[in-house]
Amino acid sequence: MIYGRNIRLRAPEREDLPQFVAWLNDPEVRAGLTIVLPLSMAEEEEWFERMQKSPAHEHPLVIEISRDESWIPVGTCGFHAVDWRVRSAEVGLFIGEKSYWGKGYGTEVMRLLLKHGFDTLNLNRIALRVYEDNLRAIRCYEKAGFVHEGRFRQGMYKDGQYKDILFMSVLQSEWNKNWR
Repeated sequence: MIYGRNIRLRAPEREDLPQFVAWLNDPEVRAGLTIVLPLSMAEEEEWFERMQKSPAHEHPLVIEISRDESWIPVGTCGFHAVDWRVRSAEVGLFIGEKSYWGKGYGTEVMRLLLKHGFDTLNLNRIALRVYEDNLRAIRCYEKAGFVHEGRFRQGMYKDGQYKDILFMSVLQSEWNKNWR
């Protein structure tokens, strides 16, 4: 497990799948994600089987928050599109438990992921993509140290409209300078 101040990140278990399906079928949660269709439990089970066969560093992690001497799962996060030659990866997260939105957990998760990515995986660049209208996520990423790099104009069509996708990243040198 990877521990932060108020959170921990752990490997997903098959028992987590019903919770994942509930989160991913909530339109408000799905609004910031690339998923556009409802998700079945069978599809999530197939995803879990494929995920187990992928490299361990690309497995998602369950975000848990410490509450009353127990751990409550509230979302997932992780690295994908890892390029070991360039030492870069993309990162993503979502908080599925809406009662935990806007409380700073996303920023703490992202900082913990950056620390893990730079200090454990020895990445040099960690990037992400975010919809232009996902202001809460953009603020979270900025607070975690991400820098705006560019914009993919009308890069997504969702809910009857085109949305720009923003590109943001953090370099290991920036992390070492600003967050150590």
